[in-house]
Amino acid sequence: MENDPELDGKYLGTITNDFLVVSETLKEASYQIRKRGFSEYPIFPITKSDVPIGQLLIAKEEMATTWNYNASYLDEFIQRNLVDPEKEAAFKEAYKNPDEFCCLFVVDLDFTRFTFIPYPED
Repeated sequence: MENDPELDGKYLGTITNDFLVVSETLKEASYQIRKRGFSEYPIFPITKSDVPIGQLLIAKEEMATTWNYNASYLDEFIQRNLVDPEKEAAFKEAYKNPDEFCCLFVVDLDFTRFTFIPYPED
């Protein structure tokens, strides 16, 4: 699995279009995950099918998006060996300010990648 912030054009367009629709919901979920003490590192797995990571937050049918959005956080990714426990410190160092950026974990067939997308300005 790569942790590369760059997405190729195949994904960038659909994710960007969806993000305009779901960003407020994801930003609020990120805030609630941190406020309630679950984690300082919210992660939102997105996929076109069901994945057993986190809890479904937005089904693609719900908001007419291309992707389903789940809510999770770093501890679950470590427990599921999606983030190597030995690389936890490096992940935390690379993690961007959750008030300004959304951490997405893009899952599509054999493709998986973390990416950070800035929330739209108010």
